[in-house]
Amino acid sequence: MQTMTPDRFSECLLHIRWTPINIASALQCELSWIEALEAGNEEVPAERAAWLETLPKAHEASPAPATYRGRGSKH
Repeated sequence: MQTMTPDRFSECLLHIRWTPINIASALQCELSWIEALEAGNEEVPAERAAWLETLPKAHEASPAPATYRGRGSKH
């Protein structure tokens, strides 16, 4: 697998609607490291890149249900 670019890293996060804080929490790592990955100051480890590449595919294969779009509270 090729090295994941900072743009691809950010694109994967966008597709799964995760912020840098979300992925830092999921990986239980420091936000500063995630920010360095986004900026291209650190290389995304190959195993993390492979894992991250699978998430958009899973979200595309099982999108959120449309039946609740626009729904609000009755109270």
